[in-house]
Amino acid sequence: MDAIKSGWFTETSSLWPGQAMSLEVQEVLYQRRSRYQEVVVFKSKTYGNVLVLDGVIQCTERDEFAYQEMIANLTLCSHPNPKKVLIIGGGDGGVLREVVKHSAVESVAQCEIDEDVINVSKKYLPGMALGFSSPKLKLHVGDGFEYMKENQDAFDVIITDSSDPVGPAESLFQESYYQLMKNALRQGGILGSQGECQWLHLDLIKEMRRFCKSLFPVVEYAYSTIPTYPSGQIGFMLCSKNPETSFREPVRQLSGEEVERMQLRYYNADMHRAAFVLPEFARKALSNA
Repeated sequence: MDAIKSGWFTETSSLWPGQAMSLEVQEVLYQRRSRYQEVVVFKSKTYGNVLVLDGVIQCTERDEFAYQEMIANLTLCSHPNPKKVLIIGGGDGGVLREVVKHSAVESVAQCEIDEDVINVSKKYLPGMALGFSSPKLKLHVGDGFEYMKENQDAFDVIITDSSDPVGPAESLFQESYYQLMKNALRQGGILGSQGECQWLHLDLIKEMRRFCKSLFPVVEYAYSTIPTYPSGQIGFMLCSKNPETSFREPVRQLSGEEVERMQLRYYNADMHRAAFVLPEFARKALSNA
């Protein structure tokens, strides 16, 4: 792998020009090209096992919960009764692990196009892949677009856990995809998608917010901090078909006991509210979008 030199993995991309993230590598555990992308897992010195797709860090054992818990719970706790959930992507299993913790969730369908990512995660990221053994799960290895076309008006919540908008995930950041999700949601349905970083992709976020507002009555952008994603932040685009939805205040507020039972390490009701408080430059840019 070209990105590993002198014992360090360095993540570079045209999506974050002029900057790079590096982690010290102890051992390369897996490296192979799937049908869709290059899949690498290495053991890092300080962040545990690291999953890399096409040269970009997807998750590390040390900090993955900051992303998984937030994208799952910001979405699920904004719906009064999320019985049927669809996850698009998320082959590492982290979002699924968080979704199945909710007693309100009766069934979860997951569409992951790259089976290699699932198998590699089960072997090298077992703490994330726990959800794959849940009886609530119906796993579909294939195209989420086709699955949603065949399952309209079917889900209370849809969560898109995608990589960045290049390669296999590029189409997941376009208006046609959000239209598909809208059609697959039931009345009052809610969606949450990986929404990129306000420090790097504000123009992309503005465009996504613009077309989301043309499709949904309620649209919000929130974010979480996470050390190993570019600039240490990642955002979430949240949309609801219910005009009464208020994403900023969880409609289902987890008690301290529930947070403990669900073994949450990042998300709580206060973090939910705080996720929508944007720095002034981003607030101003998105309020005009």
